[in-house]
Amino acid sequence: MSYLASERSILRRSNPRQILNECRSILVLGYRYPTPTEHPLKSESTPRGQIAAYASGRDYHLVLPEMMEALVQKLQTRLGKTFSYLYYTDTGPILERDLAQRAGLGWIGKNTCLINPEYGSSLLLGEILLGIELESDLPFEADRCGSCTRCIQACPTGCILPDRTLDARRCISYLTIEHKGSIPDELGAELGDHIFGCDICQQVCPWNEKIVRHAIPSRIDTEKGFSANLLEELKLDAQEFNRKYRDTALMRTRRNRYLRNVIIALENSGYSDEKYEALKKIRDDGNDLISEQANKVLKKWT
Repeated sequence: MSYLASERSILRRSNPRQILNECRSILVLGYRYPTPTEHPLKSESTPRGQIAAYASGRDYHLVLPEMMEALVQKLQTRLGKTFSYLYYTDTGPILERDLAQRAGLGWIGKNTCLINPEYGSSLLLGEILLGIELESDLPFEADRCGSCTRCIQACPTGCILPDRTLDARRCISYLTIEHKGSIPDELGAELGDHIFGCDICQQVCPWNEKIVRHAIPSRIDTEKGFSANLLEELKLDAQEFNRKYRDTALMRTRRNRYLRNVIIALENSGYSDEKYEALKKIRDDGNDLISEQANKVLKKWT
């Protein structure tokens, strides 16, 4: 993720007019997704891997832009004029959480997530850079984490630091989604059954326990659930993986990283003859990362 430190990225983050020359306002939006506390119970008979709650349905990179485009069109109709605009959702060189705090959506918690007092931290953020002047909302000044350190204590890899920063190199979300190579054994053991992202620091947050659950239909469906059968996932070839996870956030990992995570989760679930035979089949997959991870576990289990 070194691209974030490039001179161009820093310049664009510091001045929105480097992104949209006509920018005069930024509209920040929060969209609630099913909370991590709504995960289904794990199966005791079948090894399953956990998928972060936000990734359970249609990719928000597809859903939110549609909603933001519709919002801009309504705004232009109401104002009776057109104007320049540009929108992002975790896709551009802007500081989303800082902008959300300045827009009054919440505060940045000790787990580095934006926390809204009504909706908790289960929010997807979107930003619309507008070529018109809007009245500014008041920033959310209060820090309501208080003396609570549940998220820091609960993180398996210790990536949440006391100074409200996060060591991404140890974060389960980073390791399972962004990290491209093999995962060191000592960190792999801490991944547990996570195969895409992690919700632990949100699950233990008291603010997520206090969410008022509004009956608002979600356009991010949750039919795929929050977990997957590890042995069945291991059988996915490239075509099947693309078909199953098309238009979902899981496409971010590609098949090789995803199955790397599945293999690690299988190892963490403990030995069985069935798992051993499944890894023997996948070790000759042809993808170096998948084969390397399978062989590593097989050697431990031999």
